[in-house]
Amino acid sequence: MLDLSLEVLRVVEDAAIASARTMGMGDPHISDQAAVEAMRRCMDTIPIDGTIVIGEGERDSAPMLYIGEKVGAASNSTAPISVDIAVDPLEGTNLCSTGGAGAITVLAASEHGGLLHAPDCYMEKIIVGPACKGAVDLEAPVKQNLKAIARRLQRGVDDLVVVVLDRPRHQKLISEIREAGARIRLISDGDLSAGIAAAVAGTGVHAVMGSGGAPEGVLTAAALRCLNGEILARLVIKDEAQKERMESMGIRDVCKIYSANELAPGRNLIFAACGVTDGNLLRGVRFSSDGAHTQSVVMTSAPATVRFIETTHLDNRPDVKVRFR
Repeated sequence: MLDLSLEVLRVVEDAAIASARTMGMGDPHISDQAAVEAMRRCMDTIPIDGTIVIGEGERDSAPMLYIGEKVGAASNSTAPISVDIAVDPLEGTNLCSTGGAGAITVLAASEHGGLLHAPDCYMEKIIVGPACKGAVDLEAPVKQNLKAIARRLQRGVDDLVVVVLDRPRHQKLISEIREAGARIRLISDGDLSAGIAAAVAGTGVHAVMGSGGAPEGVLTAAALRCLNGEILARLVIKDEAQKERMESMGIRDVCKIYSANELAPGRNLIFAACGVTDGNLLRGVRFSSDGAHTQSVVMTSAPATVRFIETTHLDNRPDVKVRFR
C-alpha cells in the first residue's frame, strides 16, 4: 500500500482544529459534529477507494462516517488504492466540550481485511507496552498480572500506574488493583489514548485495564502493532440479540480472546492521532495570530516508523509570519 501517512495526518489535523474551536463550549454533540464533518471533507481529497469499517455507527444513525460508507477521491485517480478505515473522529467528546485533558482525533488505515470489523459493544481489555508482551493473561487474577508487569519492568508493583475508566462496573477491578499495591489513574474518557500511552516510554502509564468500547480496542490495536505493544481483549456480550448480531458480522467465537495481531492483522497499517486538548501523549491545538498549531503522532507498521509531528497551519493572510517555536 502506497505511503498515505501524510494524507492521513491531514485528516486528523483538520478534525482536531475544527473540534478545538468548540472546546469548552459545553456541547459534546457540536464538538463531535465539527470533527466528523472536517474529517469527512478531508478524506474526499485523498486518492483512495476507502471503506469505513469502524466509524460513527450504522448508516441509519450516522449521517456520515458510518460503517460501510465509501470515502476518498477514487474517481479522480487512475489507480485508486483500496483501503479499510477505522475512525474515532473525536475521542473524548465530553473532554473537549468541558476543556478536559486528553481529547484526540484518531484514524487507522490498512489494506482490505486488515482491521477487525468490531461490533459496537464493550470489550474487556488489558494493554501493556513492549517489555510486557507475553507476560499478561486476560483470564489471570489482577494481582498476578500486576506482578508479571512489575517483573518485566524491573520495578515494584507499588511503582506501577494503571489507567482505568472511572465507571461503576470497575469497582471490583479498582479494589483488586489497590489491594495488589499498584496506583490507579482514573479517567472519565479516553481509554484509546491511555492504551497508546502504555506502550510509549516516559508517559507514566504502565498498563490499562477494564472494559471499554470494542471499536476503540481495534484502533488501539492498530497503534500497538506499530509500537510493538500488546492488547488482549474479549468482547462483552450483553444479551442474546447482541450475540446473534456478532455472529452475523462473521465473529464465529464470541468468547475468543484477541491479541493485537488479531484485532489489527494488516500488513500495512497506518495510525494517526492529533491532540485536541493537552494530554499525556499529545499537546492540544493552540491558536495564535499565525494560525493553528497542532501536535500529532503518525505510525506505520511497514516500514516500522513512529513520527511525532508539530505543524503550523498558517492563516491565509498576506501579512502572516512563520515563527520559530
